[in-house]
This record gives sequence, C-alpha cells and structure tokens, in this order.
Amino acid sequence: MSSPLVITGMGMVSPLGCGVNASWERLLAGRSGVSSITRFETGELPIKVAGTVPGRESDPEAGFDPDRVADAKERRKMELFSLYAMAAAEEALTQANWFPSSDEDRLATATIVGSGIGGFPTITQAQNTLSTRGYRRLSPFTVPAFLANLAAGNVSMRYGLRGPLGCPVTACAAGVQAIGDGMRLIRSGEAEVALVGGAEACIDPLSLASFHAMKALSTEQAAPAKASRPFDQARNGFVMGEGAGLLVIETLAHAEARGATPLAFLSGYGTSADAHHITAGPEDGAGAAAAIRAALRMAGLAPEAIDHINAHATSTPVGDRAEIAALRNAFGDALPGIPISATKSATGHLLGAAGGVESIFSALAAIQDRLPPTLNLEHADADLSDLNFVSGEAREHRCRHVLCNGFGFGGVNAALIVSKV
Repeated sequence: MSSPLVITGMGMVSPLGCGVNASWERLLAGRSGVSSITRFETGELPIKVAGTVPGRESDPEAGFDPDRVADAKERRKMELFSLYAMAAAEEALTQANWFPSSDEDRLATATIVGSGIGGFPTITQAQNTLSTRGYRRLSPFTVPAFLANLAAGNVSMRYGLRGPLGCPVTACAAGVQAIGDGMRLIRSGEAEVALVGGAEACIDPLSLASFHAMKALSTEQAAPAKASRPFDQARNGFVMGEGAGLLVIETLAHAEARGATPLAFLSGYGTSADAHHITAGPEDGAGAAAAIRAALRMAGLAPEAIDHINAHATSTPVGDRAEIAALRNAFGDALPGIPISATKSATGHLLGAAGGVESIFSALAAIQDRLPPTLNLEHADADLSDLNFVSGEAREHRCRHVLCNGFGFGGVNAALIVSKV
C-alpha cells in the first residue's frame, strides 16, 4: 500500500490578516475581513466593499508588509498576487522545514500555484499607459507581472524548487485543483514534495465593474462586514477578496524519514465538469456532486463519514442553491447531520486563491476540532431549514474528515477531503 499524503506546512495571506494563526483565530472569533475599498477611488462604481488584505499601517499585528517579502527592485517585476504567494510560501516552507539544498531534493519538489485571473491590475494599468502615454512608456516587466503562472514561477526561483511547475487557471476552482495536481504528481512519482495552493489579487475597478455587469457582486455600501451573506435570504452577490493560501504536501513516509510533523492527511480529491453553462451550474448540482463522489471514493469513505463541510458558498443566489443541490445529491439523507460553514462570509471570495485558503481552514478544523462560523447567516432560505449551518459563533465538534469545495466559471468543480492525523 502506498504511503498516505500529508500536509506538513501551511501559509496564508488573507483579508483577515497575514499568517495562518492570525487569520484562523480571527475567523473563529467572528471577525470580518471585508471593508470599504480605499485602495482606489471607486467614483460612480456601485461596488464599494471588498476583502482586501490589510497593511501594516492599519493592522500592526498581522498586516501585510511588502518590504518583508521583496525589495523595491524585485517588486517592480511582480504583481501583488505574486507577493502574496511569496509570503504564504515562506510561512508554509518554514513550518514544514523544507528548504531543499541538494539537486535531488530540488528536482523532487513541485510548485503548483493556481490563479483565476493573475495580474489583472497590471493589464488595466498597462492599457491606460498605452492610451495616455504611448507604447514606449510600457514597462518591460508588464508581461512577466501579469502572467498567471508567475506566482508559482517567482516562488520556485526564490527557493530553487526545480521540480514540476504549474498553474491551474480554472477560475474559482484553481486553488483546490492545484492541490489535486500536486497530489497526482506525488502519486505518479514525478515529485516527492509539492508546494500547492492559490494566489489572487485582482481588486481593480475594471474587474469589479466587469463582475458587476454580470450582477454577480454585492452592492452593499453602508455595512461592509454584512455584505457577504452565504445562504441568507438577504444575500445579493459575492464580495471580491484577495490573498494566498499554500500547503506543503508529501507522503507520510517522506515526512517521517526527514523528521517533519504531519499536520493532517489529504485523503481524497475529485474534479469534474458540468458541461452545462459558462457561469451557472445545473440546478441538480450533478457536476459538483460527481467531484464530491470522486473525492469520497479516493478517500474510501461513505458520505456519512464526513464530519464537516467548508462550502464554496460565494453568496450568490444561483451559486449557493446549486451547491446545496450538489450536496443533497452527493450526501442524501446524511447531509442534515453534517455541520456546514461558509468562510467566505468573513473573507469575501478570493477567486483562484479561495481553495488554498479554505483548504487550510478545513485542515485546522480537523486538527483542532473547531468549526468556523458563517457570518451574517440570519435567515437561511426556507428550503434549507433542515441543514446544520454553523452560524453566529464557532463550534467545537469532533472532526475526522472535512470536505472543502471549489467551483468555477466554465463548469469546473473540485472537492478535497482533509482528515485528522
């Protein structure tokens, strides 16, 4: 029997703060990372709130300090999503104590960091420069900054990780798919260790206006912390978020051989396509249910063995309904007994980074037997009255196996099962 896969390191940058512990404890405490947008003037744009990563000036305890990640010269070549990935990578690799120095170990380490959009602000800024100042004023670093795979590329170059390099660009499933890709690479023997997850930073006037044109974003203005309301009757769209969540994964045998501490098992993974619609899943949730069933099969678990679900739950009426349909499809009569959390209520929707961040939240729920609350869930849809939502405050609950979902435009579905060591 092959050795099970384990997580040995975790790193995070989120709207709740920088660092896994800070983000997790604030999440459990019911704090929100959603606030009014101050990074740029929103003007007539009706979108006024987002889950922005706090800076050191507003959050001395856990704010993001780009100077600690890269010097000014390096930052000229990088977009913000790459900087977030670099910070998360340092934390994850430090916890795992994996800084390979031999050619053999470097070649055996994969770097898979998904992103839904990549360096979108660089593209919009470059277009503005082109229109107002001409092509000669464009930076030679424009393309390297915005390419979605450059988060993975910059991380691999900093640490000399010379194994497989990848970047699923699969919308909001990218972070979970990156983890699944890393699992496959280890199972196939192409890598022994993988740094996996997602990074995103596209809070930008054009991206917000574009999602608003689809009627996908919340137009809440007066109470930013109330804007993200998964499963609540008053929800009116998702809140854009940003950040990065990265994991170091390897086999248990490899971890034990080098004296690393296994934090949690990666028990199952599944992915599928809806083949239905560019932005909406089928009403019966069949495609997402197929991914969940595939993860259960890989883990060798019956549906009732799942102790907690971290739902994708973006806070859009169509998306939330489709996910619940998928969960009912996959779990049947077992679903009402499983506690469900929607952590996007506190962070907003991090798009391609969501799966990386939420897989860490799922791992921590399994490690600590604590379930994060769903904020702002005051009046769930009437047809959800039988479900066991974790709302209001965190809950202590024995967790052996936790399901984490990630679904994206184009009909892409991914599901991950994280288990207690």
